[in-house]
Amino acid sequence: MIIKQVGAGVLLMLLLTGCTVKSEYRLLQTKNTVETEALLSDPIFEYRILPQDRLKVSLYKNPEQASAGTFNELGQPMNNEGILVNAQGYITLPLVDKIKVSGLTQTQAADRITQHYKTYLKNPSVYLEVINKRVYVLGEVKKPGAVNVDKEKMTLLEAIAFAEDMTDSAMRSNVVVVSHNSQNQMVMRQVDLTNFDTLHAANLMVKPNDIIYVQPNNWKQFKVVATDTTSLFETVSRIASPFVTIKYLTD
Repeated sequence: MIIKQVGAGVLLMLLLTGCTVKSEYRLLQTKNTVETEALLSDPIFEYRILPQDRLKVSLYKNPEQASAGTFNELGQPMNNEGILVNAQGYITLPLVDKIKVSGLTQTQAADRITQHYKTYLKNPSVYLEVINKRVYVLGEVKKPGAVNVDKEKMTLLEAIAFAEDMTDSAMRSNVVVVSHNSQNQMVMRQVDLTNFDTLHAANLMVKPNDIIYVQPNNWKQFKVVATDTTSLFETVSRIASPFVTIKYLTD
């Protein structure tokens, strides 16, 4: 009789806790409607420099010559990790001092720096690249973390491949991508990787600083809740065991 009551109690606890899984286990939940397979509004994308970015900057004295070297040859040692864009969006370079680059594309920033150097050098040319562009892959992948982006953007499948693929517990029909729109507002879209007919090339693109969240399937959630509930029940059982034994002996 006691065993039946205990078993019923455990089952009831699992059912009750299962109802709260949605708010406790999955990330990036929202009460607002999220359009599935919503097309990106700006499929042609150029990354714009942000404060705290790191830039690789190389100076050419003449565009038709080989590289004249980096700025350490002009009197200021270069940081091997790149030049940091400060909180106000400026970088400091030899000869030209401070130049604001935040909000510019890489090409626009290179052109602006080139114009400043024309005051001091004949036919200067500047190469500039943001070297800390990343997307972030979370959830049910084998190697979650930051993925370096060595171009303007990459595909969702590329990012997941760099994360060494999804786990067996991944919800492949509902991968969440969080991005920033042109007004710097966070927007979310859901991608069903199981249905080829609904996939769009633009929607598979992810941009630097995007967050990719591969959700766990329902069975994974149930196993986590069941493990937590079972652990709690085992603790309560160990505490109550002496009292049950005493009651049994006295009866």
